[in-house]
Amino acid sequence: MKKVLLVDASPLFQNFLTEKLKAEQVEVEVAYNNREAFTTLITQLPDLIVLDVDTNAKIEDYTDFLNDKYNDPNTRPIPVIVAGPTVDRSRITRLTKYGIVKYFGKPVKFDLFFDSVGRILHLNFTIDTTPSLLEIHLNGDIIFVEIARGLNREKLIMLKYHISEIIDANNLQTPKIIIMMTDLQLSFVDGANLELLFDNVTADPRINRANIKILSLDDFSQMLIDGHPQYAGIEVVKNLKDVLAQLVDESHAQEKTMSDLVTNRILTSTQEIETGDVGLKLGSDTELSELTESDKGNILRVAIVDDDAIVRKVLEAAFATICDKVVLYATGSEFVQNVNKEQFDLIILDLYMPDINGLQLLTDLQAQHFQTPIIVYSQAMQREIVVEALSHGAKCYLVKPQKPEVVLQKAVELLRTR
Repeated sequence: MKKVLLVDASPLFQNFLTEKLKAEQVEVEVAYNNREAFTTLITQLPDLIVLDVDTNAKIEDYTDFLNDKYNDPNTRPIPVIVAGPTVDRSRITRLTKYGIVKYFGKPVKFDLFFDSVGRILHLNFTIDTTPSLLEIHLNGDIIFVEIARGLNREKLIMLKYHISEIIDANNLQTPKIIIMMTDLQLSFVDGANLELLFDNVTADPRINRANIKILSLDDFSQMLIDGHPQYAGIEVVKNLKDVLAQLVDESHAQEKTMSDLVTNRILTSTQEIETGDVGLKLGSDTELSELTESDKGNILRVAIVDDDAIVRKVLEAAFATICDKVVLYATGSEFVQNVNKEQFDLIILDLYMPDINGLQLLTDLQAQHFQTPIIVYSQAMQREIVVEALSHGAKCYLVKPQKPEVVLQKAVELLRTR
């Protein structure tokens, strides 16, 4: 049986890798710190070492372990794969003598990661590469999970461990979960992936099924739940306010309106407001300076809808650095006339325009099942406006003014999984 040693792996990384490796009949050993790692190494003699370097650490922190490995003739040939912060190629080159064959910057792209593991262990891993955006964040005792574009099985597996981590870290006594899937149009072909989603969300025994709500605009999720007794208690609803009305605790019952409840429980006072705060990945958000050529090819056509000529020009210059084409619209009506004639990867939309209200435009596009992601970039800071924009399909809300690189970075983060 093949054997892999995981060194200093975070709980999320460790659990996910262990599940994937054991499914391929690979034995997994776990060790922490240099001394324990080397002791385990010489006693187990694994076929592969996976070293997880924390984003606040550096590969040089493991010099003692790597030197001990190099100096022992029995362990020197064992290959090492590292997952860690992005580093200069020259630093990686200096480490090749220790047997480091691959270095993956975080967040790890798992299709490439398991391809490398498979080559070393002579195994063929089945990796789901379905484009998917999965974000998770906590507000109060409610865990919000947003899933868009598609259901990726790797991310759904990680979701199980991520939810448990949130519950542990925040000592949640009565965790509640809202799964937002309004971006997805589901059918019977999604049945197996939906079962995986529900299995992973209900895996933690601390989660009561009555406290799990699915926000979806189609009927398939309800049909699947009705046909599976193990999901009894999970409710599918079509309105976010209805969900919150059922899940909020009595301490917030005095809030006067549901709009107050939504904004006070979900939105923060920060200048950047999103439907999800933390991406489900193994590293921190990528800095703008770390954009790759693949990122630059990820956003081909962008529409900027804003009546402010300066804003249009500033954003045009920013997006021109990574886009094939940036199309500018000075009025909402001009955009409406062309939206079905042009194919865009992203839309930057102002709300206050003299001819068309941006909120009404969002509502009309949502009614047409418009799929292109929209970032609202507006001076409006009223919570009820933010709520309405997000509830009618906007993927992100940025309050003006922002540096153009902030808008650009948010676009890249939003579309990185496309």
